[in-house]
Amino acid sequence: MSDTENPVIVKKYANRRLYNTDSSTYVTLEDLAEMVKAGTVFVVNDAKTGEDITRSVLTQIIFEQESKGQNLLPVAFLRQLIPYYGDSLQNLVPGFLEVSLHSFSREQERFRDQMAKTFGAPFEVYEGQVRHNLAMFEQAFRMFLPFANPGKAPPAGSDKPDKNESELETMRRQMAEMKQQLDMLSKKR
Repeated sequence: MSDTENPVIVKKYANRRLYNTDSSTYVTLEDLAEMVKAGTVFVVNDAKTGEDITRSVLTQIIFEQESKGQNLLPVAFLRQLIPYYGDSLQNLVPGFLEVSLHSFSREQERFRDQMAKTFGAPFEVYEGQVRHNLAMFEQAFRMFLPFANPGKAPPAGSDKPDKNESELETMRRQMAEMKQQLDMLSKKR
Protein backbone atom coordinates (compact mmCIF):
# COMPACT_ATOMS: atom_id res chain seq x y z
CA MET A 1 0.00 0.00 0.00
CA SER A 2 1.64 3.26 -1.04
CA ASP A 3 -1.30 5.58 -0.52
CA THR A 4 -0.29 8.53 1.70
CA GLU A 5 -3.88 8.86 2.92
CA ASN A 6 -3.86 5.29 4.29
CA PRO A 7 -0.30 4.61 5.44
CA VAL A 8 0.66 1.31 7.01
CA ILE A 9 0.69 1.65 10.80
CA VAL A 10 3.73 0.27 12.58
CA LYS A 11 3.77 0.17 16.37
CA LYS A 12 6.98 0.34 18.35
CA TYR A 13 6.83 -1.37 21.72
CA ALA A 14 8.87 -0.67 24.84
CA ASN A 15 11.04 -3.71 24.09
CA ARG A 16 11.97 -1.92 20.83
CA ARG A 17 10.10 -4.42 18.67
CA LEU A 18 8.26 -3.09 15.64
CA TYR A 19 4.84 -4.48 14.72
CA ASN A 20 3.32 -3.99 11.26
CA THR A 21 -0.44 -3.81 11.87
CA ASP A 22 -1.18 -4.23 8.16
CA SER A 23 0.52 -7.64 7.86
CA SER A 24 0.17 -8.54 11.57
CA THR A 25 3.88 -9.36 11.79
CA TYR A 26 6.90 -8.12 13.66
CA VAL A 27 9.33 -6.28 11.40
CA THR A 28 12.91 -5.08 11.60
CA LEU A 29 14.51 -1.81 10.60
CA GLU A 30 15.73 -3.58 7.46
CA ASP A 31 12.13 -4.54 6.65
CA LEU A 32 11.10 -0.91 7.04
CA ALA A 33 14.00 0.16 4.80
CA GLU A 34 12.73 -2.26 2.13
CA MET A 35 9.22 -0.83 2.52
CA VAL A 36 10.61 2.67 1.90
CA LYS A 37 12.47 1.45 -1.20
CA ALA A 38 9.26 -0.18 -2.45
CA GLY A 39 7.38 3.09 -2.01
CA THR A 40 5.22 1.86 0.87
CA VAL A 41 4.21 4.76 3.09
CA PHE A 42 4.10 3.96 6.79
CA VAL A 43 3.80 5.72 10.11
CA VAL A 44 5.51 4.47 13.25
CA ASN A 45 3.67 5.14 16.50
CA ASP A 46 4.85 4.53 20.04
CA ALA A 47 2.60 1.67 21.21
CA LYS A 48 2.21 3.12 24.72
CA THR A 49 1.73 6.85 24.02
CA GLY A 50 0.53 6.80 20.41
CA GLU A 51 3.14 9.46 19.59
CA ASP A 52 4.30 9.57 15.96
CA ILE A 53 7.96 8.55 16.04
CA THR A 54 8.36 7.98 12.31
CA ARG A 55 11.13 10.59 11.98
CA SER A 56 13.29 9.01 14.67
CA VAL A 57 12.79 5.49 13.23
CA LEU A 58 13.70 6.68 9.72
CA THR A 59 16.76 8.42 11.17
CA GLN A 60 17.63 5.17 12.93
CA ILE A 61 17.41 3.34 9.58
CA ILE A 62 19.81 5.89 8.07
CA PHE A 63 22.15 5.48 11.06
CA GLU A 64 22.11 1.68 10.62
CA GLN A 65 22.90 1.97 6.90
CA GLU A 66 25.70 4.46 7.53
CA SER A 67 27.22 2.26 10.26
CA LYS A 68 27.29 -0.69 7.82
CA GLY A 69 29.65 1.29 5.62
CA GLN A 70 27.03 2.29 3.08
CA ASN A 71 27.93 5.93 3.44
CA LEU A 72 25.52 8.20 1.64
CA LEU A 73 25.95 11.29 3.79
CA PRO A 74 29.41 12.84 3.52
CA VAL A 75 31.01 14.16 6.70
CA ALA A 76 31.19 17.66 5.20
CA PHE A 77 27.42 17.58 4.57
CA LEU A 78 26.73 16.48 8.15
CA ARG A 79 28.99 19.24 9.48
CA GLN A 80 27.11 21.79 7.39
CA LEU A 81 23.74 20.45 8.52
CA ILE A 82 24.35 20.37 12.29
CA PRO A 83 24.68 24.17 12.76
CA TYR A 84 21.14 24.65 11.40
CA TYR A 85 19.67 22.97 14.49
CA GLY A 86 18.40 25.84 16.63
CA ASP A 87 19.23 28.39 13.93
CA SER A 88 16.65 30.86 12.64
CA LEU A 89 16.80 29.13 9.24
CA GLN A 90 16.10 25.70 10.74
CA ASN A 91 12.54 25.67 9.40
CA LEU A 92 13.72 26.29 5.82
CA VAL A 93 16.23 23.43 5.68
CA PRO A 94 13.77 20.49 5.60
CA GLY A 95 11.83 22.01 2.70
CA PHE A 96 15.02 22.79 0.80
CA LEU A 97 16.38 19.26 1.30
CA GLU A 98 13.05 17.69 0.35
CA VAL A 99 12.77 19.70 -2.88
CA SER A 100 16.42 19.00 -3.77
CA LEU A 101 16.10 15.26 -3.22
CA HIS A 102 12.75 15.14 -5.02
CA SER A 103 14.35 16.84 -8.02
CA PHE A 104 17.27 14.41 -7.91
CA SER A 105 14.85 11.45 -7.74
CA ARG A 106 12.91 12.71 -10.76
CA GLU A 107 16.13 12.92 -12.76
CA GLN A 108 17.65 9.62 -11.61
CA GLU A 109 16.48 7.67 -14.67
CA ARG A 110 18.13 10.25 -16.92
CA PHE A 111 21.31 10.00 -14.81
CA ARG A 112 21.28 6.21 -15.15
CA ASP A 113 20.83 6.43 -18.92
CA GLN A 114 23.67 8.95 -19.15
CA MET A 115 25.94 6.73 -17.04
CA ALA A 116 25.13 3.74 -19.26
CA LYS A 117 25.96 5.77 -22.36
CA THR A 118 29.15 7.09 -20.81
CA PHE A 119 30.45 3.87 -19.30
CA GLY A 120 28.53 1.22 -21.25
CA ALA A 121 29.35 2.23 -24.82
CA PRO A 122 33.17 2.14 -24.57
CA PHE A 123 33.01 -1.46 -23.36
CA GLU A 124 30.91 -2.39 -26.39
CA VAL A 125 33.49 -0.72 -28.63
CA TYR A 126 36.29 -2.66 -26.92
CA GLU A 127 34.32 -5.89 -27.25
CA GLY A 128 33.91 -5.39 -30.99
CA GLN A 129 37.55 -4.45 -31.31
CA VAL A 130 38.62 -7.61 -29.47
CA ARG A 131 36.48 -9.77 -31.78
CA HIS A 132 38.01 -8.08 -34.83
CA ASN A 133 41.55 -8.54 -33.50
CA LEU A 134 40.92 -12.22 -32.72
CA ALA A 135 39.66 -12.80 -36.25
CA MET A 136 42.78 -11.17 -37.65
CA PHE A 137 45.04 -13.29 -35.41
CA GLU A 138 43.22 -16.45 -36.47
CA GLN A 139 43.68 -15.52 -40.10
CA ALA A 140 47.39 -14.88 -39.55
CA PHE A 141 47.87 -18.21 -37.77
CA ARG A 142 46.08 -20.05 -40.57
CA MET A 143 48.60 -18.64 -43.02
CA PHE A 144 51.52 -19.85 -40.90
CA LEU A 145 49.99 -23.21 -40.04
CA PRO A 146 48.26 -24.61 -43.12
CA PHE A 147 48.65 -28.17 -41.75
CA ALA A 148 46.45 -27.31 -38.74
CA ASN A 149 43.38 -27.65 -40.96
CA PRO A 150 44.05 -30.80 -43.06
CA GLY A 151 40.93 -30.47 -45.18
CA LYS A 152 41.98 -27.07 -46.47
CA ALA A 153 45.72 -27.58 -46.92
CA PRO A 154 46.95 -26.56 -50.36
CA PRO A 155 48.16 -29.40 -52.55
CA ALA A 156 51.94 -29.89 -52.68
CA GLY A 157 53.71 -27.98 -55.42
CA SER A 158 50.81 -25.62 -56.08
CA ASP A 159 52.35 -22.70 -54.21
CA LYS A 160 53.60 -20.06 -56.54
CA PRO A 161 56.15 -17.47 -55.38
CA ASP A 162 53.80 -14.62 -56.36
CA LYS A 163 50.97 -16.03 -54.24
CA ASN A 164 53.21 -16.39 -51.17
CA GLU A 165 54.43 -12.84 -51.59
CA SER A 166 50.90 -11.45 -51.88
CA GLU A 167 49.80 -13.41 -48.80
CA LEU A 168 52.82 -12.12 -46.91
CA GLU A 169 52.03 -8.57 -48.01
CA THR A 170 48.38 -9.01 -46.93
CA MET A 171 49.53 -10.28 -43.57
CA ARG A 172 51.92 -7.35 -43.11
CA ARG A 173 49.11 -4.92 -43.91
CA GLN A 174 46.79 -6.65 -41.43
CA MET A 175 49.47 -6.61 -38.74
CA ALA A 176 50.02 -2.89 -39.34
CA GLU A 177 46.26 -2.32 -39.00
CA MET A 178 46.19 -4.30 -35.75
CA LYS A 179 49.11 -2.28 -34.41
CA GLN A 180 47.28 0.96 -35.27
CA GLN A 181 44.12 -0.25 -33.56
CA LEU A 182 46.03 -1.34 -30.45
CA ASP A 183 47.81 2.02 -30.35
CA MET A 184 44.45 3.82 -30.59
CA LEU A 185 43.00 1.69 -27.78
CA SER A 186 45.98 2.31 -25.51
CA LYS A 187 45.70 6.09 -26.08
CA LYS A 188 41.99 6.06 -25.09
CA ARG A 189 42.81 4.65 -21.66
